[in-house]
Amino acid sequence: MKHACIFCRIAAGEIPCTVLDESEHLLAILDVNPAFPGHTLIIPRAHEENIFRADTSVGAELLDMMRRVGAAVMEATGATGLNIIQNNGRSAWQTVDHLHWHLIPRREGDGF
Repeated sequence: MKHACIFCRIAAGEIPCTVLDESEHLLAILDVNPAFPGHTLIIPRAHEENIFRADTSVGAELLDMMRRVGAAVMEATGATGLNIIQNNGRSAWQTVDHLHWHLIPRREGDGF
């Protein structure tokens, strides 16, 4: 499954992307199909299908990256808010079977 997973291929450097931040276990990239400019994804480098199988040891590293990247995205886009979304399963709108978080910059009245 790992070879077919687009996020595993991105993390391995096989597919180009715009990297905003990275650490030993995580990668923050711009979404190629953004809801709004600055829409960012944080993906674990290791393949995990969803939150129920996640390595909890990266929790502090993830929170730190969300705070840093979220603040930078808001500043760069002039956003006044930020949604952090994580979906599990098709009925919850998970479209890629690799755990990831969406950081979506928001503004009053943006119609999302």
